[in-house]
Amino acid sequence: MSYEYEIDYDTQNSYEKGLNEAFWQFLVIPEDNETQEVSYWHFENDLGERNSVSINGLGFKTVQVRSKKQVDHINFNAHFKVVKKEINPFDFELPSDLEAERAHLNSLEFKVDHEPYLRKTRFTTLPEQHRSYFEFDRSISIFENLTHLNHWTFEHLYFKTGVTDVNTPLSEIIEKRHGVCQDFTHLFCAIAKYNGVPCRYVSGYLHQGHGFFGDSQMHAWAEAFVPNVGWIGFDPTNDLLASHNHIKVCHGKDYTDCAPLKGVVYTHGANETKYSVFVKAAQQQ
Repeated sequence: MSYEYEIDYDTQNSYEKGLNEAFWQFLVIPEDNETQEVSYWHFENDLGERNSVSINGLGFKTVQVRSKKQVDHINFNAHFKVVKKEINPFDFELPSDLEAERAHLNSLEFKVDHEPYLRKTRFTTLPEQHRSYFEFDRSISIFENLTHLNHWTFEHLYFKTGVTDVNTPLSEIIEKRHGVCQDFTHLFCAIAKYNGVPCRYVSGYLHQGHGFFGDSQMHAWAEAFVPNVGWIGFDPTNDLLASHNHIKVCHGKDYTDCAPLKGVVYTHGANETKYSVFVKAAQQQ
């Protein structure tokens, strides 16, 4: 079975004292992979500025817009149609030899091959005083530990908007226990990496028709590498494994690699950006 989704991504940018020149880069186009296909996409702005499309350093498609018009606002709209395949994230066998799995995870070859996503960043470094909060159990498999970590993160944090931002340190998130999907994901990644499991931050869209937690912008979840299985998506915000409701845009070491909007603006006053995302299930096939 496959599922069709339509996605509307809107951003409204306003500038208190006007804008003289600007460059924006958007990382919002869903990727094509073995579980999803983009059948249509369109990106426009209300100033009629031209788009250019390129591939970033991590291999994901970006849209760039430049403007030298003197304006006090600009609005962007993107529309996507995506077909997702139904997948069973549990479709594999757990290892019978846990010591061999652990040895593989700790081998030098494995660590070299997966170094980029074992590397800790300022958002995915577990503070020393919190390293005993969640400990892996050597009597169960890596996948089972990650499933328990997914549930623990869901239980430890409370979803609440407006209490954190993209620069909130992990220590504050752990101590105050409130945040949004990117905070849940950073915490999951930090603990997984601390225990030697490669983990990457994923940015995308979530169909919330089943009552899942998410905000009015893009959703975030994690992908962890399980030996002899591969990358598996974990959504600690909703305590589930990523499935056909999760529409991937990109992955990286943390939010910094996956920020949906980056750019440079030349203005003397304050500026404000508002986002909205709407994901609609079109039909099942």
